Amino acid sequence: MKILILGGYGMFGGRLVELLGDDPALTFMVAGRSLDKAQAFCDGLDIAAELVPLELDRLNIAAAIETQRPDLVVDASGPFQAYGGDPYHVAKEAIAAGIDYYDFADGAEFASGIDQLDQAARSADVTILSGVSSFPILSGAVLAELEDKIPIEKVEAGIAPSPFAGFGMSVMRAVLSYAGTPIERLESGQKAAGLGLVESRYFTIAPPGKTPLRRRRFTLIDVPDLTILPHRYPRITDIWFGVGTLPAYLHRLLSLMARMRRYRLLPRLDRFSGVAMRALRALRAGEDRGGMYVAVSGKGRRIEWHLLAETTDGPYIPSLPIAALIKKRMKGQRFAAGARIPKTELSLKDILDCAGDRAIFAGFREPIEGSLFERHLGKAMIKAPQIVQNFHKLSAPQRYVGEAKITRGTHPIARLIARLMGFPDAGENVPAAVTISRDADQERWTREFAGKEFQSVLTQGKGKDQYLMRERFGPITISLAIVVEGDRIYFNPRRWDLLGIPMPKFLLPDGGSYETERDRLYHFDVKMTFPIIGLIVAYRGWLKPAA
Repeated sequence: MKILILGGYGMFGGRLVELLGDDPALTFMVAGRSLDKAQAFCDGLDIAAELVPLELDRLNIAAAIETQRPDLVVDASGPFQAYGGDPYHVAKEAIAAGIDYYDFADGAEFASGIDQLDQAARSADVTILSGVSSFPILSGAVLAELEDKIPIEKVEAGIAPSPFAGFGMSVMRAVLSYAGTPIERLESGQKAAGLGLVESRYFTIAPPGKTPLRRRRFTLIDVPDLTILPHRYPRITDIWFGVGTLPAYLHRLLSLMARMRRYRLLPRLDRFSGVAMRALRALRAGEDRGGMYVAVSGKGRRIEWHLLAETTDGPYIPSLPIAALIKKRMKGQRFAAGARIPKTELSLKDILDCAGDRAIFAGFREPIEGSLFERHLGKAMIKAPQIVQNFHKLSAPQRYVGEAKITRGTHPIARLIARLMGFPDAGENVPAAVTISRDADQERWTREFAGKEFQSVLTQGKGKDQYLMRERFGPITISLAIVVEGDRIYFNPRRWDLLGIPMPKFLLPDGGSYETERDRLYHFDVKMTFPIIGLIVAYRGWLKPAA
């Protein structure tokens, strides 16, 4: 199969090549305005697929199709909002040549207007699919997954790129093109107009069992979902889609400029795309992670889908849907002729399976009955060893007994903190016990070592601590990410406060605490350290239900 990719060495076209590069039956014609860049991209990849660099402007696509004779044309160039008087030029040439066409269009007007080519595509027996990207295809696959679980009345979604992932000029121009302009959406069942990159909401992306992204501010963006969802789901009353970029202060500055644009105090912001790109590259800061979410409400219920991408794997997400379509074609599946935004061609599993072994994780969060840990971890809890699962269930015994090895820090301040918080003395084979009292909102853990007790109280975090577990030891409260990895549940500190006052991150207590199963017993390994001071206390050992 020969695939011609416009923008083939760009952010999303290049990721598409990498996603499918292990298939030697594929030939990618990596096309762009610069042959040197296309050649450099191809030379930098060590993959099984054949790579052919091409110098090509999209206006000359007809000649390239005639010369190269591809089986599929993919437009990954953009910005689709700036395609001018004949925006569907490439799709029309594909139809004329009898070749299928997919694109990454993220603009609502462009993707929704593709159906004007439907009759021509049907007559030529070709498939023209637009908007095959995160929005509306991946988001639509999530909604299709939830159709039978919840009436879809309100939809909120957002994408949060890593500040270090980088993106091309076409993406920047696309986003800035609607900054400060009215974007039509549904609110309370009525058409409403919000300002692009101004109207905002906050959200924390946190797949169950993974370390959450830090809480981000999302601002309204123009995506095809705003147009197509009211037709697909007649009961829908509210739709909102946003982007959450870092660093936060640059995002707020962009929102201010967008508001100034609204009142004609600035020209169109896409004129400043070059300056914005240089600023983002020079001032990028924050965690090197990204993600996406889709939240659905109906009949008083709310279900959220969270997706997390570590380090540089985030830019693969928009390319997953087209990769899934191509994989299906390679297996002999033929999609119906016509021009449209895809609806039923891909399932959520089809799309996510294309991520392979990349660090991309996703999961649903919905209200469930159970203990604090069961509600917090949801289905991620079943990945933990059975003994550990049993320990955290609502039906679990209330008291456990066993043995522990205890180590105490030697720094004078460490000894003082340990004494004030009631931590046990150092020792080997120390008799240990834990008593847990549970209710709907919290758990109180009373730990006993050689008859000496100390307590902590665990609660679910809120606001900035949403999807974190809060554990209070006397005057100190630590916000923990509960992470399921391998055969362990880790308790990773994210922030802390003293007497309710937020403390600096560089003083955050750490230790790498976890629980697991060994020899059919519950094992714990807890360590608390402070920067500069060092170890405060560490205790590890095993427990079993008391007789």
